[in-house]
Amino acid sequence: MRFGETPIDEATGAILAHSWRANGVNFSKGRVLSADDIAKLKAVGVATVVAAKLDEEDIHEDEAAANVAKVLAGGGIEVTAPFTGRCNHFAREAGLAVVDRERIDELNELDESVTVATLPPFARVEPRQMVATVKIIPYAAPRTAVARAIGVAKSANRPLVSVAPFQSMRAGLVQTRLPGTRDKVLDKAVVTTTKRLTSLGSTLNGERRVAHDAKEIAGALAELKAEGCDLFLIAGASAIVDRHDVVPSGIEVAGGKVIHFGMPVDPGNLLLTGEFDGKPVLGLPGCAKSPKYNGFDMVLERLAARLPVGRAEIVRMGSGGLLAEIPSRPQPRDDSDAEGEGPQQAPRVAALVLAAGRSTRMGGPNKLLADAKGEPLVVHAVKAALASQAVEVVVVLGHMEDQVRPAIEKAVPPKSRLRFVTNPDFAEGLSTSVKTGIGALGANIDAAIVQLGDMPGVGAPLLDRLTAAFSPVEGRAICVPTVGGKRGNPVLWARRFFPEMTKLSGDSGAKHLIGEHADLVCEVEMTGEAAITDIDTPEALAAWRERSTA
Repeated sequence: MRFGETPIDEATGAILAHSWRANGVNFSKGRVLSADDIAKLKAVGVATVVAAKLDEEDIHEDEAAANVAKVLAGGGIEVTAPFTGRCNHFAREAGLAVVDRERIDELNELDESVTVATLPPFARVEPRQMVATVKIIPYAAPRTAVARAIGVAKSANRPLVSVAPFQSMRAGLVQTRLPGTRDKVLDKAVVTTTKRLTSLGSTLNGERRVAHDAKEIAGALAELKAEGCDLFLIAGASAIVDRHDVVPSGIEVAGGKVIHFGMPVDPGNLLLTGEFDGKPVLGLPGCAKSPKYNGFDMVLERLAARLPVGRAEIVRMGSGGLLAEIPSRPQPRDDSDAEGEGPQQAPRVAALVLAAGRSTRMGGPNKLLADAKGEPLVVHAVKAALASQAVEVVVVLGHMEDQVRPAIEKAVPPKSRLRFVTNPDFAEGLSTSVKTGIGALGANIDAAIVQLGDMPGVGAPLLDRLTAAFSPVEGRAICVPTVGGKRGNPVLWARRFFPEMTKLSGDSGAKHLIGEHADLVCEVEMTGEAAITDIDTPEALAAWRERSTA
């Protein structure tokens, strides 16, 4: 890749390295300069720009990131579209991050242009939480570096990054008594254990309180086995101090076996692992009575994720096992967040499909019902939204609602993400549909893509690329697709703009807000002309049909 001062006459197709905002020209860094861009820059006296030009041996940052991210990801992972050389991996459901640390290190050693960052191995994750990110550092990466990175990712018969989802367990709890043991203490242990299990999608199926005696423990285990428990927890009135102590002896009397005693984790050193009836049994350390994160949680989480927890796994928990000195460690059973900050989540983006217009420029018929490659025009927009990573799809109806809605429902099977709302004021212009759609969104939505129902070429990849570009923290709160520098639709809007959007009027939509918030606008260059092609006339529809069948 050639990087540096580039004569303006040689900059067509180059990637602008620094933003240019002066004399009426507003170009963001990373923009691929078109011939029209060059003409605008020359018109204001620009002679050179700092830019990057790719060679044949280079892969553009987005393509490189997508190629690497795809081969890294295993089960339980959703990969976002690339943007600015970055692809993120998010968890599909709650579980543990399974990370091959050695191969991640090996990949990061290959070339400075290709990097991968992940959560620590076996970190607990929630649905939509970020697990890993692939970032290409410069505007392009050497093909050889990308190929080597992919080779490392494929070098073993397992992914580099995956999520092992939590699966329900039916636990049985045995608590022992000694003279002086108070019921209040045992009751509190039941509450704490129940909360631990519930946070993992599991249940406390039964509890027994017996004397601190091996035979009594064995009898309680037999009863819990008969009740269908598939995990057995034993909380002794006195801490286990030897693998031949009362609790491990009780496991053996019941016909089970002790696998390992002790763990290099503090708090949690005195945890015992064993097996009873082919199922895991744990002798709990004293800290298990506390809701604070400890070695018991580390083992319980892996069991819930159906990951092995034998001696080999236990002895490797020492690195990162000093939990007593980490006051900031998250409490998995505490839903509150005192500082209002949490793990990075995938943005919750909704798609608003505007399908309420009267099609006045179409000359009579409702264009949204016109045939477009065998389906009504509006169906293409709805299917694209449902195929995207949007968490919610809202279709705004109005003109000929009694025909538009059935046409969509016939082509699209009922889905939980699809909802219809009616705009009674559709005759007053596009703004009323935007207001209706915004008002129908859930309180947890971070942003909305306002999608026009008459742009059949807009597909899920385009929508996902807008979502990938969205980052209010980095100043990308309005994401606008461009083709050759020309802005188009649909546009993604951060939630902060929703109040202003509900005050719109007329048929102009929210375009003026883009100008008023230019510092928060991110232009997202797209391939093809879908983002600048809408169907307003019979001639436009005929032309689109001809192009799409060519």
